[in-house]
Amino acid sequence: MNHSKMNTSREIQELNDQIYAESMVIDNIQNEVNKVVVGQEYMIQRLLIGLLAKGHILLEGLPGLAKTLAINSLSKAIQADFSRIQFTPDLLPADIVGTMIYNPNKNEFAVRKGPVFANFVLADEINRAPAKVQSALLEAMQERQVTIGENTYPLERPFLVMATQNPIEQEGTYPLPEAQSDRFMLKASISYPNKEDERKIIRLNMTGEFDKINPVANLNQIRQAQQTVRDIYMDERIEQYILDIVFATREPSNHGLKQLSNLIEFGGSPRASINLALAAKAKAYIERRGFVIPEDIRAICTDVLRHRIGLTYEAQAENISTERIVEEIINTVHVP
Repeated sequence: MNHSKMNTSREIQELNDQIYAESMVIDNIQNEVNKVVVGQEYMIQRLLIGLLAKGHILLEGLPGLAKTLAINSLSKAIQADFSRIQFTPDLLPADIVGTMIYNPNKNEFAVRKGPVFANFVLADEINRAPAKVQSALLEAMQERQVTIGENTYPLERPFLVMATQNPIEQEGTYPLPEAQSDRFMLKASISYPNKEDERKIIRLNMTGEFDKINPVANLNQIRQAQQTVRDIYMDERIEQYILDIVFATREPSNHGLKQLSNLIEFGGSPRASINLALAAKAKAYIERRGFVIPEDIRAICTDVLRHRIGLTYEAQAENISTERIVEEIINTVHVP
């Protein structure tokens, strides 16, 4: 973090003005997506945070909650390539990343790129496919490149994977190992819309009069926004706040949370700290601020830590969720 670069209020003000001008685009994107996706503002905002912070998202929610519609609409609003992969037990890594195809006419092998070569990739029901396939996707997410045959191909920029999993059905599923789920910046849990929103959804579907999504941004504007997000100012006290929260997941006793010691098997990795900082910056950007405030951290803390805390058998036996543990930590750790 280059503090000398951002040490004056004038520079923060300049960044504020720049963000205010730039982030109009984000408002336009949200407005477009909201035309067809009703009552899922939380999911749309998490998608935008992932996009701006160059992170990937794991969405847990029941079928029929407009997950595919949301990411597809987002890709249309910014004129991006979208692909959807339905994960099934018979899927092979080549079905995701691509493969070499033999062309008998030319007597040579040609590369056929897989669906992972898109700006937005929806990995539907990622826990339905075996570990080998999951790790092929997660490697692509991490490295942002794919090796087919002897050649390595960079993936599109921006590149966002939104993986979904159904929280109910566990028959015939392959849960993501901790080390793999750690690659996702956020794990968002989405629920049913409220009655009023669902009424709108029924009416939209009855009339079939869905508004067309207009392209209101382009990929260059998104790349520029991603760059600006990195420049957002983060005070040392906010950094300390992030560290206190993440360390409280590892050593609860040292942070006045002795009651959690028997409930947590392992806490957040350094990726938790990095992603908490990046996601908070993206949240500040969406709210047109050139600096991070504690509220940004609190707002996205659960989504960053939900899949990074391991529960002991004792916690599972008492039906204690990671969300509840994160809530206790947030309520106890000193806010700057």
